[in-house]
Amino acid sequence: MSTESLIDPDSAARVGTVVATAAGEVNQRDWQRWAAAVDDHNPLWFDPDYARAHGYRDIICPPLFLQYAILGVSALRDLRPDGSSGAATGSLAFPRAPRRMAGGESTTFHLPAYHRDQIEMVRTVESIVEKQGRSGRFVLVTWRGEYRNQHRDLVAEATTSMIARPA
Repeated sequence: MSTESLIDPDSAARVGTVVATAAGEVNQRDWQRWAAAVDDHNPLWFDPDYARAHGYRDIICPPLFLQYAILGVSALRDLRPDGSSGAATGSLAFPRAPRRMAGGESTTFHLPAYHRDQIEMVRTVESIVEKQGRSGRFVLVTWRGEYRNQHRDLVAEATTSMIARPA
């Protein structure tokens, strides 16, 4: 069994750095289609009178839609073997741990997003650590993302993790 670290020097050097930025506009039609597709018929996303009665100036974007509003579209041929584009993760390599899986996500929402708000996401590598699990060694990568609107107000922040395992 190799005791060589699964964390390559190039990836280790990325801790504390911005690895991805993305921006997009939240659009009422897009979020309503998304909400209907995931069977989320919350009237805050669809009914202006209901939204106003609950303290909003208009209908609001479902908070979980923010990540879809800012992500680009990738052709299938451009996806990595794990099925992701790598764009939102900074394309960290981990040549000794090429298998990827989601490790979890926690999001805190601060402000609503409205139709035509411009949202920018900035993702920073928070930590990269090697761990020992029941099925062997793995790398746990944690990112912190901030979503800000066109006024630079913090709309949401997310902590996301990924697990990378040897082949």
